[in-house]
Amino acid sequence: MSNDKNLSPRLTSLANSLPSSVPFVAPEMTERISGIPFIARLGANESSFGPSPKVKQVIADSTADVFKYGDPDAFDLKKELEKHLKVPTENIIVGEGIDGLMGILCRLMLEQGDIVVTSNGAYPTFNYQVKGAGGRLETVPYLADYEDPDALIEKARQHKAKMIYIANPDNPMGTHHSAETIQRMIDSVPKESLLVLDEAYIELAPDGVAPKLDISNKNIIRLRTFSKAYGLAGARVGYAIGHTDLVKSFDKIRNHFGVNTIGQKAALAALKDQDYVSKVKVSIEQGRERINQIAIENGLNTISSSTNFVAVDCGVDGDFTRKVLSELVRMGIFVRMAFVPPQDRCLRVSVGIPEDIEHFAKAFPIALEKARNL
Repeated sequence: MSNDKNLSPRLTSLANSLPSSVPFVAPEMTERISGIPFIARLGANESSFGPSPKVKQVIADSTADVFKYGDPDAFDLKKELEKHLKVPTENIIVGEGIDGLMGILCRLMLEQGDIVVTSNGAYPTFNYQVKGAGGRLETVPYLADYEDPDALIEKARQHKAKMIYIANPDNPMGTHHSAETIQRMIDSVPKESLLVLDEAYIELAPDGVAPKLDISNKNIIRLRTFSKAYGLAGARVGYAIGHTDLVKSFDKIRNHFGVNTIGQKAALAALKDQDYVSKVKVSIEQGRERINQIAIENGLNTISSSTNFVAVDCGVDGDFTRKVLSELVRMGIFVRMAFVPPQDRCLRVSVGIPEDIEHFAKAFPIALEKARNL
């Protein structure tokens, strides 16, 4: 007779084939491993400017409601999004940030072996969700630090891809394509494919980056979030815009109570306070310029950014950049880097409050010098 205590978990063959991993190592985990507390948190593309005072007050006033499950329909938030976007609520789904929505989308769309096209080195959490649903990734390289819409479409045609992923503006490089370029991509999507357009940083981009919303198109879904410009990364609230048929499908498998009560109220208040978002955008533009200045002071360049981070070109390769990053972590500066050559020559520095950027300014030349001497 077998001993039940010796039985391993009865995972699916797919789950058994996957490594235990996370797409990003959190700053808290890095602190625990290194034993060094961070004095500047500039690696997660959070907004250290935080939410607006009005939103903070709503959060404080909502603590008495924390015993309540969140509205599974996020009705009030979707009604405000309807006004903001001029899109019916039937075309909007609210979820646990873009990452949560990606997970649901992959579960809805992918069967084991289905092909998904993305850029090599693009947002790794999307890849994580694709693999978790059994999908197979096909990648194209970046083109001069930009995602390559034409190559993505061509690769999708070659493989009859189920989904195509692009972020505009892009993470990790911070570059963007014009609305006209993205619209041409949308118009070129093969009929069997769904374009997943990640617009997490769209509020921070220049005018003319977002194509017009077209809810009649069944071949595109657009993902947005309250984590960046609105300063609510910890609340985990995002939303998707798409054709009604696809949006309704989320109700088949989503966690209907996944977006908590306080998060919904905070996102609603944040959406109503667009004046604050405009002020944050100015502060981020100033921070990007300061990081660019720091790079120049150290004989380096940056990649022009349309996000709340800046890719600093360390001028060598990924091995060197990893050394720089390690030295910065030792000095309590949390930053990240691109993962794939040749983009991994770049250190990715989030735009934090001025005090945090100055901590980076002080540590960066020391880290560079130590990395060059290793």
